[in-house]
Amino acid sequence: MRMKLKIFKDTNPIMRKKSLPVELPLNKEDKELLDSMLDYLIRSQDEEYAAKHNIKPGVGMAAIQVGVLKRMFVIYYKDSEENEVKYQLVNPRIIETSVKKCALENGEGCLSVDAEHKGLSHRFFKIKLVAYDALRDMDIELTARGFDAIVLQHEYDHLDGKFFYDRIDPTRPNTPLPGEELI
Repeated sequence: MRMKLKIFKDTNPIMRKKSLPVELPLNKEDKELLDSMLDYLIRSQDEEYAAKHNIKPGVGMAAIQVGVLKRMFVIYYKDSEENEVKYQLVNPRIIETSVKKCALENGEGCLSVDAEHKGLSHRFFKIKLVAYDALRDMDIELTARGFDAIVLQHEYDHLDGKFFYDRIDPTRPNTPLPGEELI
């Protein structure tokens, strides 16, 4: 059963709260929420559907973005080879990061952010993350680089009440860090 989701904006005070750990095994309500969030992302990337329903395309969504203070998020997009990258991550923890940094050259966007925030959101180029993946019904360890790492860190930040624009240097918004890779 698909739930109707309302995306909370960054102006809502709940968005700055820290999400709480999720009890495992997942209850039916949490699994349905994850399924609905994933369905929303997939549909948001269908241009016709997105235009008809006036929604922005997204590649990730955290539970907090629909008003649920739980440490879980979903990811969905197709990589450069058209392979689906799809996760329903619960209680994720970043356990390793690289020294090297990276940023999206044209900046990041967010389903919860309407205002434009120009600048580079500095992130780790490589991360290792552990989580329970509800889609695969198992604990997983992911090593991600570049764009994949950026998407995971963007959603992970939501769990701690942070936004991509918090990572933009206000004095030098478009200046890459030394050795930083622009993607």
